[in-house]
Amino acid sequence: QVQLVESGGGSVQAGGSLTLSCVASGYTYYMGWFRGAGREGVAAIHISGGSTYYADSVKGRFTISQDNYKNTVYLQLNSLKPEDTGVYYCAALTNVVEGVSPLSEFEYDSWGQGTQVTVSS
Repeated sequence: QVQLVESGGGSVQAGGSLTLSCVASGYTYYMGWFRGAGREGVAAIHISGGSTYYADSVKGRFTISQDNYKNTVYLQLNSLKPEDTGVYYCAALTNVVEGVSPLSEFEYDSWGQGTQVTVSS
């Protein structure tokens, strides 16, 4: 497991943008962003290969990216909608395994504390 520290949440009006950051304390295989109590998978990235994955509800609006030198993953949130409101959690999978479902919360073994995103209409 690794420690994850998120930052960048806040309050914006609909149509606005935010950038979330997540710093990992060590090696990660996949990293993802999830939101809400139900841990809805929003976006994920394969760290070494760079492949990215998105929920249908955020495709074209959110972008996940990484800075390997800083062990940091970012989530750029554009064209925000009120339904995007929630606590956003960063997660990491630290074991190299086959057949990962990147947007499934059950794949991940490390979680951040969450950062609140509030979008007003």
